Amino acid sequence: MENTENRAQTRGYASSDRSTAKQITLDAMFVALTLIFTAFVNIKIPSFGGAGGLIHLGNVPLFVAAILFGRRTGALAGALGMGLFDILSGWAAWAPCTIITCGLMGFVVGVICTNRKSIVIRGFAMLVALAIKLAGYFVFESFVFGSGVAAAVKSIPGNIIQVSMAMIIVLIIIEPLDRGIRAIER
Repeated sequence: MENTENRAQTRGYASSDRSTAKQITLDAMFVALTLIFTAFVNIKIPSFGGAGGLIHLGNVPLFVAAILFGRRTGALAGALGMGLFDILSGWAAWAPCTIITCGLMGFVVGVICTNRKSIVIRGFAMLVALAIKLAGYFVFESFVFGSGVAAAVKSIPGNIIQVSMAMIIVLIIIEPLDRGIRAIER
């Protein structure tokens, strides 16, 4: 009986083609999940002298992608999932900041969590992501967007709430998800 790789080669594609297809599928799935969780699981924040915004759960699939599948999938989920939301929702002016900041969040969480499964490391990685989000949006809102430092400071609590909610959810669900994925891959 032939093994799976030999069957794949006789059909005209190598096993590396399947792993590439699997990677593209995972990346696309987490981009879509991040977009959906950002667009539909949110609370709009009114503007109190700042730009307003959303408290959303888009960071949940972003963090899951980065922790379980690494920096590439995490970066793409953050950059494209949340960036597409900004473009499609009428906040296109924020898209460059979101693409850079959220892409970097996913990348860094993926780097920190590679080959590390400790809840402490995973929590630390998400705290680093929070710092990246606060710094990225603060700089963009106050200086690039021109709203000023006072307006940028007013958006900090919403960003802290948003990422903290995602951290709590991810820390609760990540281990069962990790075990499930490992069981499927066997």
